[in-house]
Formats: sequence, C-alpha cells, structure tokens
Amino acid sequence: MLPLPRFTLHRPATIAEAAALLHHLGRDGQLLAGGTDLLPNMKQGLVGARALVSLQRIDGLSGVDVAGSSLSIGAMTPLARVASDPRVREAAPALSEAAAAVGGPHHRRMGTLGGNLCLDTRCRYYNQTYFWRSALGFCLKKDGTVCHVVAGGQRCVAAASNDTAPALIALEAAVTLESVRGARVVPVGELYTADGITNTTREPDEIVTRVTIPLERARSSGFEKLRRRGAIDFPLLSVAARIDRDGDALRAVELVVSALAARPRRVAAAARLAPGARPTAELRAQLAQAAKKECRPLDNIEGDPAWRHEMVPVLVERLLARLGVG
Repeated sequence: MLPLPRFTLHRPATIAEAAALLHHLGRDGQLLAGGTDLLPNMKQGLVGARALVSLQRIDGLSGVDVAGSSLSIGAMTPLARVASDPRVREAAPALSEAAAAVGGPHHRRMGTLGGNLCLDTRCRYYNQTYFWRSALGFCLKKDGTVCHVVAGGQRCVAAASNDTAPALIALEAAVTLESVRGARVVPVGELYTADGITNTTREPDEIVTRVTIPLERARSSGFEKLRRRGAIDFPLLSVAARIDRDGDALRAVELVVSALAARPRRVAAAARLAPGARPTAELRAQLAQAAKKECRPLDNIEGDPAWRHEMVPVLVERLLARLGVG
C-alpha cells in the first residue's frame, strides 16, 4: 500500500477564509473536497501539494434547492445525495443518472459534485506509481517532455473522466467560482479546455461553490456510461443528452460525448438540428452515426480505441431511444 506524503491540513470555516488560504499557499496548496481522487493521486506522486484546504466545515456549500426558475446544488453535496434527490431526478435526470454512475457506493458517499466537476484528466501512462512512470520515462502531463499516446504530440491528450460534466453541459448548467477577487459564473460548457494538463478555466485559487441548472417543463435528459465493470470503473465512453420538445416536435437536441479527449465534446450535428424536427427512428440513427463520425477515440485509457469508437453510436441510439426519439 502506498503511503500518503506529509502535508498540512487547513479546515477553514468560511469560503472567504478558504479562498484566502488558497491564494496565500499558491502552488503548495490544493482544495480537498471528498478526497476520493486527490488522495490516491498524492500517494502515486502525481500531486505534490504540501497543504490541503478542506471544505468540509464550510456551511452553505451542501444541499439542493429550487431557486426561482433554477435548480441550485451546492458544490459539496455528496454524489449519492445528488443521485437520490427527487428534485434532481425530476428536473435533471441526466445529472441524477451520471452521479449514480460514479465509482461505487463509498465513492458516492464521500465524493462531491464540485469535486467530480474538477476531476483531473486520466491517462494509462499517467495514473501509475512513480516507479512505473520513471521506468517508462515520464510524460508531458507529469515530469516528462513526450506524449506516449500521440507520437511527437505537443499537447497532453489525457481524457476527461468526470461523469457529471457531460450531463451538466447537456443541461446548460453553470458553475459559480469564488476567490479573493470575488465571484464569477461560468457555463459548464465553457469550463473545460482541450489541454489534458490544465483542462479547466478555473484559476488555481478559485473554489467551485455552486452549480445552477435552468428548469424547463418540456425537457427530458439522460446519461449512458460504458465501462469494463458495472461499478467502480472510470468511463471508457459516456454520453449525455437533452431533448427539448414543442408538442410532438423537437425544439432542440443536445448530445455530449466524453471520456475520449481532455474535455467533453458537444455533437455538432445535434446542435445544428432545426426546430420542428420529428423524433423518428431515422433521426435517431442519423444522430448516432454523426456522433461516431465526429468522435476520435485515442489510446489514452484502457479499452481498444476502435471498439470504443464502434460503441459511440450504440450508446447514442440507446439513450435517444430511452428519451423517446424514434
């Protein structure tokens, strides 16, 4: 068993105190939410933080509320609670299903919504022990200068593995980020970048405090996940969808595919769908094939890339059929 390195634990009582600590600590500090990803990464020598700033004691960061025309969820809300809350299940099924698909029961009890949104990207050449990585020669993401996935690659292609991110992008959600400079609201779709090393636009001293999802009546959503086992495993592929209806016709369709690159990918063919389209089996098949054409799985995580590519239209069709398309 790998030991944890020594670190100083800070337990602030307010967001302002936590933000000030993060700002002061700089690169030596890291936020600690549930710790289900951060602590294993510290054991493997992937995170060199000398101090952790825990959010566990801060009031107001956990809970689900309906505020006006939005569903508001605190960033420290455990994933198990997100998955089981009846208001989330009714208004944002994609998020409920995605939260329920994270890890195992113990991960969902400890892991938080904000922590999952900020999950580090993963790669078969990165998520290893220091001994394993040193034998290979390290990589772009940590301690090295080469990419072992793309020969000659100058950008890290480690994959996004946070299940809730594609669901929240499909749902047009936004996150609130707070720091010593104040608060700002960012659409989840704009939170992620194509860089596997720094894959979010969140500044190192910013804290995700809240997630807000707009409430719509004529809307349905869902989430599908491909993994080796039915629990515990990170996704080999994930698909989230949102369907907006106008009577018997479709007003809008949002498809988001993830676990293939550093950020979730919106399927352009779905975004281009003209209002008034009929939810037919033919349309479902067209969107599934369009998603396959737009996606390019890499050998960055376990699972044969060609097989994962073939599974893209399978998951898309399965999800759209469940949501009443065709």
